[in-house]
Amino acid sequence: MADPFHVPGADWRPVSPKLATARRIVLAIWCAALVVPPLVSSLVFDLPRMRWVALIPLVLLGWGWWLIGRQVRAWAYAERSEDLVIRSGRIWRTMVVVPYGRLQYVDVDEGPIARMFGLASVQLHTASAGTDAAIPGLEAAEAARLRDRLTERGQAQLAGL
Repeated sequence: MADPFHVPGADWRPVSPKLATARRIVLAIWCAALVVPPLVSSLVFDLPRMRWVALIPLVLLGWGWWLIGRQVRAWAYAERSEDLVIRSGRIWRTMVVVPYGRLQYVDVDEGPIARMFGLASVQLHTASAGTDAAIPGLEAAEAARLRDRLTERGQAQLAGL
């Protein structure tokens, strides 16, 4: 049986491993915010059972920490002569193929935590909303290079129509 996610001749480029660190920081902040109320209420109102409730976010933190690492390692993209291929996911795998001729515009986005790590995301927009795609966690220089290259290739493809 043929693998529908096999792309012959693709030179896969992974996203930066710093993306995992940035996402783990966000997860830790959320989990800390969920741990504090049960701990404070257990101390203020002398409710020892509330300490057990505080363990739930800590368990979620451990599971999320592992899951984020797997998710980030699954992201990759490949530039081919006619299109850009983006894959993600380990259990629910996704592959998006965006022909350069269908690109309308390319966005580069970075939030405050991503900026701390020198990361940016590239968002591709096409005429069909179903084929829009994003590549998170690129080094800022790589995101700028990819934006320029995709824009150049998209214009060249449109000029050939």
